[in-house]
This record gives sequence, C-alpha cells and structure tokens, in this order.
Amino acid sequence: MTMVLLREVPVQSPVHRLWAGTKVIAVFLINLVVMLLPSWPVLGMVVAFLIVIGLVARLPLGTLPRLPWQFWALLGIGAVLNIPAGGGAVLQYALTMTFALIMVVTSFLIAWTTPMGEIAPALAKLGAPLRVLRVPVDEWAVVVALTLRGLPLLIEEMRILRAARRLRPKDSLVQRATDNPLVDILTATMAVSTRRAGELGEAITARGGTGQLTAYPSKPGRRDAIALTIVAAICVAAIVVTFVH
Repeated sequence: MTMVLLREVPVQSPVHRLWAGTKVIAVFLINLVVMLLPSWPVLGMVVAFLIVIGLVARLPLGTLPRLPWQFWALLGIGAVLNIPAGGGAVLQYALTMTFALIMVVTSFLIAWTTPMGEIAPALAKLGAPLRVLRVPVDEWAVVVALTLRGLPLLIEEMRILRAARRLRPKDSLVQRATDNPLVDILTATMAVSTRRAGELGEAITARGGTGQLTAYPSKPGRRDAIALTIVAAICVAAIVVTFVH
C-alpha cells in the first residue's frame, strides 16, 4: 500500500505559500460547519471546494491514499448491516462516512502543503492568548509538531519491519504454529520507536531544546487574509444553503 501521509508534497503553489496558522484556522472552520450542519448539500459544497484546493495546490493524484480492499469491504459490510433499518439508515451511514473522510482529508491537506517545521510556531502563535491562563502553549505545540513528524517515520518503520518479517525463514512447523505476526511487529515497533525517541531527544537538546521548535519567525500576510475570507464565504454559503434547503 503506497500513500503519502503527513508529508509535504514538494511543489510550488499559492496554498503552499500560505501561513501554517491560516490553514489550521481554515480546516477548523470547514470541519466545524460540516460537524454542525451535516447534510448532503453542505458536504457536496465542501467536497467541491476541497477538489478546487487540491488543483490550486497542484497535488498529484498519487497524493491520495490508496486504501486496502479491507477498508472498502468494511464500509460495504456497514452499509449492508444498515439495510434492515431502511433506506434512511443507509443514507445516514453514507453521510456519516463521507463526513469522517472529509475531516481526515482536510487535516491531511495541512500536512501535504506545509513543512513540518512551520506547524509548531503557528500553533504557538495561535495559542498565544492562552498564555494569560498559564496554559503551556509552547509545550503543546511542540508535542503536536513532534507527533506529526514522527508518525510518517513510524509508519515507514512498520512497513520495513513487515517486509523483513516476510523474508524471515521459518525453521519448523512448531515455529509456524506459534508465530504471531501482530505481536512481533508491535514489539519491534516499540523497540524502534524507543530508539528513535532517544535519538530525537538528543538532537533537540543539541540544538538548544524544544524552545527552538516554536521560535521560527512566522506570521500571516495579505494572501492569508484573502484565503480566510474565501473560506469564510464558503462556510457562510453552506449555512445559507442548509437553511434554504
């Protein structure tokens, strides 16, 4: 299974040049509207808008995850289980699944169009008002940034471990019978993650600590105001369509 998860697509586009905080706000507004007004007209508008954003961002089709057949099989089973409850239940199930996929894709758009190094400073700037309440904004921003940076590495390590395990010879029938692939992969992944975390901690300390991760100078500009105005207009249009419908 080949996919691009939480990695920036290295192309030049107006979306890539936006401030990371602008994208976070835009995704929050879109998901908020979809969550509060989950209807087919609203979802249709949001999907169309996301397609336009993907084109403007020059994201290739290969960016979209190629999900395994088991995922689609589970979705089909869920739809079949809702058939006895009537057509309305099936439509509601489809609406819920579409809503969930939209929320995931909007979140991925941030990763596909934003360098990971810009996430923590943007979150720290957006959360600056919370410092008055003694909220550890910088620490939270660092945790989110490191999580986003570490997940792709973890996924890649799991793929390598899975491939290596397939190549490992099985000496006897007893070993084959007692072999548990899930336990083996999880154990190896935990060991690799612990080693990676130690190396990452040493690298951050050598570069001046976690404070350096949020010290990147970043701020919104005129293009960010234009982008947020467009997103706000889409959200207002979705609200109007919902009440008119």
